[in-house]
Amino acid sequence: MARPGPGLGIAQQLRKPTSIFDNNGGQAHDRKPPANVYQAKVRIAHKYNILGFISSGTYGRVYQAEARQKDPSTPTTAKELYAIKKFKPEKEGDNIQYTGLSQSAIREMALCTELSHPNVVHLAEIILEDKCVFMVFEYCEHDLLQIIHHHTQPTRRPIPASMIKSILFQLLNGLYYLHQNWVIHRDLKPANIMVTSTGHVRIGDLGLARLFHKPLSSLYTGDKVVVTIWYRSPDLLLGARHYTPAIDMWAVGCIFAELLSLRPIFKGEETKMDSKKTVPFQRNQMSKIVEILGMPRRDHWKGLVDMPEYPQLQSLLMGRGTMHSSLSSTSSLYPTSASALNRTNSTSSLHSHSHTYSQPSNTASTSNLETWYNNCLRSTTSTAPFQPNPQTHKPASTTPSPTSPGPLGLALLAKRLTANHALHHEYFKCTDPDNENFGEVWVSNNCFEGLEERYPARRVSYESTDIGTAGGGGGGGGLLGGGIKRGLEDSGVGGINKRR
Repeated sequence: MARPGPGLGIAQQLRKPTSIFDNNGGQAHDRKPPANVYQAKVRIAHKYNILGFISSGTYGRVYQAEARQKDPSTPTTAKELYAIKKFKPEKEGDNIQYTGLSQSAIREMALCTELSHPNVVHLAEIILEDKCVFMVFEYCEHDLLQIIHHHTQPTRRPIPASMIKSILFQLLNGLYYLHQNWVIHRDLKPANIMVTSTGHVRIGDLGLARLFHKPLSSLYTGDKVVVTIWYRSPDLLLGARHYTPAIDMWAVGCIFAELLSLRPIFKGEETKMDSKKTVPFQRNQMSKIVEILGMPRRDHWKGLVDMPEYPQLQSLLMGRGTMHSSLSSTSSLYPTSASALNRTNSTSSLHSHSHTYSQPSNTASTSNLETWYNNCLRSTTSTAPFQPNPQTHKPASTTPSPTSPGPLGLALLAKRLTANHALHHEYFKCTDPDNENFGEVWVSNNCFEGLEERYPARRVSYESTDIGTAGGGGGGGGLLGGGIKRGLEDSGVGGINKRR
């Protein structure tokens, strides 16, 4: 059999993480060399030709641009494209009086300057001009939300299993790098996962990302609400004041499920804050999780009863008509809390770290997650899902088909592993006996490899090319007021997310 196309084994795929901190907590010498990114007195219009407007949101606007002077290494026929994010400065009152940049913008600039990895979006430079700050990113033609939407129009058709595997592996690879460098992303969702035209996955939007190595203040203090609601873990929903990278892994599990089913697995309705800015209990979102994963077991989730929203969880349980004692019944699958902080590097659990789920009293012996998984495969593939042996309840074969991730996909989805452990999961190992890498982790670094389908590029409005400065610029009304949102509503490169 012919040797497969380009692919990388685990040893080649995993870059050794460059630590931002050395063993003594000081600055490491092997970090990314400080690039000459901060430039004053460089006119944005002199360096870049603004091609169109991508999106706008809370923190500013994003434009598509090309370099006026090409990099010599760029093919002469290719455009050197960038996504330029223009930050909205903080202001006081109706009159524009600049008070500085938001804390989120400063964090994003600081982190993007330090981080360097093939699966994390690349920051080319930062330009300061007329009280405006511009972050210039590499341009990515697609994002996962766009890809998912493409597979639902005009009719639903599954994303190829090989494509899902490559996307997930690259996402985990980038996340492993972030976590090893003490960075929690805190806003992973399909709209923030970029894909280049060559099939390389990039983690974008580090606007909510935080260092969790000796933070100056608790992670909860500055940002009481993190992670878009559909991808928010149960420990956050229950009001956890301290959390770990496990919250990112919960979001990865939700993204994996969405790639399989083409719809969010936990699509709850968000309860908005009241006028006093009190963080409400997201009852509907928690109930969506309970419907599939059951109620958490307090005997396996240490500190569950001490969670701020535990009384609300009890109320939810009583509302479902189940006895309170069910909080300590049987099953397996819940997230890690702060009490599991010291266990995050051990074999743990995409949708369960150290906690377990109880099965609702009205369910059969098959877990709700397995039922959801089988129904998902039925609705998105023409082949029947795997059927477990009735005696052992184990699948007869663990080999994924070309159109289905098979039982190994469920095995990975059912656990919230650390990024490192997930990368070594059986799901990513080569199952072709004719391949010399049989039995080893072997995943293509091009998620489009071998596919005939062509994905449309991100929508860009070419009617608005005035990037403006000093708070003005583009699209009618400029950055600080009345700008028309055009194209896709999410830039996918940072902090400007009107989509989930």
